[in-house]
Amino acid sequence: MERLGILKTYKIYIGGKFPRTESGRYYSPKNASGEALANICLSSRKDLRNAVVAARSAFGGWAERAAFNRSQIVYRIAEMLEGRRAQFLEELMKQGSTKQQAEKEINLSIDRIVYYAGWCDKYQQIFSTVNPVSSSHFNFSAMEPTGVVGVIAPEEGSLIGLVSTIIPIIAGGNTVVCLASEKLPLCAITFAEVLQTSDVPGGVVNILTGNEKELLEHFGSHMDINALCYAGASEDHLTQLNKLSTGNLKRIRNFEANCMDESSQSPYFIQDYQEVKTTWHPIENIGGSTSTY
Repeated sequence: MERLGILKTYKIYIGGKFPRTESGRYYSPKNASGEALANICLSSRKDLRNAVVAARSAFGGWAERAAFNRSQIVYRIAEMLEGRRAQFLEELMKQGSTKQQAEKEINLSIDRIVYYAGWCDKYQQIFSTVNPVSSSHFNFSAMEPTGVVGVIAPEEGSLIGLVSTIIPIIAGGNTVVCLASEKLPLCAITFAEVLQTSDVPGGVVNILTGNEKELLEHFGSHMDINALCYAGASEDHLTQLNKLSTGNLKRIRNFEANCMDESSQSPYFIQDYQEVKTTWHPIENIGGSTSTY
């Protein structure tokens, strides 16, 4: 008798753990031949709320880490991904990539993580300033992370889409709640397994799977999500998010770059999710010399 295969169930990733969706729902994406690939959780509004709570809890500790330490942790993600390339290769090919395309996407994803690891402790020097002012003060502007950032990942680019949107956000000290591609979800939860076995603290990255249309309103209206990265393809959905974001003045960034191109990696993608903090420090002239107090 022919053996009946067992489909893997890919659970969601919240707070460093892998719970099943509280809704109990799932869907089964299919390959080009119509064969089911896996059982994927269909996340609910409650799952999103739980993920935001986890991200908010992790934000303080992650934002306060030394930039060099964040760099080490991001680099560790690349190391762990390198060690699991065979699994990602298999999943990308299951979802329709050729072996050559899959290898290219994995290599680019690893290189992109290393790229942002290098920027973790350097973007402050690029974007911060000492401002000239006409008073007895030093005036400094520095970057600070925005907070909890919602990400709606690209439908295309199962692995590279996640890496290109999530990594620059956490490199800048933010935490993330990400909705993975509905059509190509396999690499998302496997990437969560990479994060879980690396040095990334639980809650810094939270990954949901499910339907963009169903969760869009909740991403846009949630009062504890401070910014959104929209990498989807629907202009209507982007317009809806811009309207919903007015409740707490979320910053919306439309990620339009081709993830397989070098234009989709830049320190400016880190800056997109930073707030400018300006500090005034008084100085006093005493006998022709300058002192601070």
